[in-house]
Amino acid sequence: MAEAKKFRAIKGVRDILPPESALWNRVEQTARDVFATFGFQEIRLPIFEQTELFARSVGVNTDIVGKEMYSFADRDDTSISLRPEATASVVRAYIEHGMHSRPGDVKLYYMGPMFRRERPQKGRYRQFYQIGAEVLGQSDQPAIDAEVLEMLMVYLERLGLVGAKLHLNSIGCQECRPKYVEKLREALLEVINELGADSQRRIETNPLRVLDSKTPDEQAIIEKLPRIGDHLCASCRDHFAQVQQQLKQRGIAYEINWRLVRGLDYYMRTTFEITAPGLGAQNAICGGGRYDGLVELLGGPPTKGIGFAIGTDRLVLALQEVGAGDVKAEVRKDVTVPVTGVVLKAEVGRVKVEVGIDVFVAWMGAASQPAAVKIVRKLREAGLSVEVPAEEMKFKKSIGLAAKLGARFALIIGENELKEGKYALKRLADGHQESLSEADLLAQLKAAQA
Repeated sequence: MAEAKKFRAIKGVRDILPPESALWNRVEQTARDVFATFGFQEIRLPIFEQTELFARSVGVNTDIVGKEMYSFADRDDTSISLRPEATASVVRAYIEHGMHSRPGDVKLYYMGPMFRRERPQKGRYRQFYQIGAEVLGQSDQPAIDAEVLEMLMVYLERLGLVGAKLHLNSIGCQECRPKYVEKLREALLEVINELGADSQRRIETNPLRVLDSKTPDEQAIIEKLPRIGDHLCASCRDHFAQVQQQLKQRGIAYEINWRLVRGLDYYMRTTFEITAPGLGAQNAICGGGRYDGLVELLGGPPTKGIGFAIGTDRLVLALQEVGAGDVKAEVRKDVTVPVTGVVLKAEVGRVKVEVGIDVFVAWMGAASQPAAVKIVRKLREAGLSVEVPAEEMKFKKSIGLAAKLGARFALIIGENELKEGKYALKRLADGHQESLSEADLLAQLKAAQA
């Protein structure tokens, strides 16, 4: 009798076994907990999409589309691809379901497997996992960029990832970026014979990616190339300066990295990356940035956007490297799992889900914005879901938006509140309003949450 064939996992994919799977569960649940306090909701996306979606959004000339996607012909000869990233799918869903008509910014997060046929290495697989988030709306205010980055750093801190560093850059807009790319291409052509084959190819297809090169022999050459920070238009310079100011206001440390670009065509202005210790040269665990215009490119209405994707495989590896990967089994007697900002109402034969937030912060006057940022962090640390506008709004408009978002309370911060050192808390269900100290405010909102 012939010996039965033993099957093994395909090269570049793997099984995630206990007890490591417990760490993965903690990483994912912590993301859900933290992101909810910032008003994000989960979207679940298809594993595959039309190939054209990624070709149009990611870019035909990128390595992802040109070399790495798993694409195949469906039975009706439609070209289908396993998703290599999720932003394009989020935007497709945003357009398809008319989510632009929702009040305020649309804040979504996702988690799950992605697929790219690249060379497997430490922390990098052909089936890999990402945790990501996107903000889509009408505003490109720098405060939105800063809040997204604040959420990321809070998340990593909550996981216990010591030594994570935020790297920041701006790659300009449609006005100044093409001009810089041409200057960069001209400079690269002058040294083309000193570059490797990959960099030579990218001079024509995507010169910005040459700045990403990790080839040792190319580092001295790249250091002498034109820097995009010196070629930003006035609007982009101002936007980048305000992003930095907002980060400092939130106490978030960062480093400017002029070589930091994103490999996908849809990025503009703010770009960022987070690195972690213990992973060697390939130490990035998260990347993202602003992508105003991607929604229009895919057939939707004019929309601003910013987002990020965390490489879950690398994040887990980084947690293990710094000794934060141990997970103790906890046995819970209760079976009720509270979900911040979501109220379940049972109806006959079905369950109705109403989504809202705990607190909407209505701040008025430039002097109130720092105070709003400060109290919002404390409210979120207490597990409350909080929405704070990125720019000043009139009081009536603020309260109207709070009601549309399903907020339970509006926290009002204006000139009078700053003078008195107290906060005005308005219960939107019945209009009851009172003035509270910070301690009383936190105690009352925690009690209301219980």
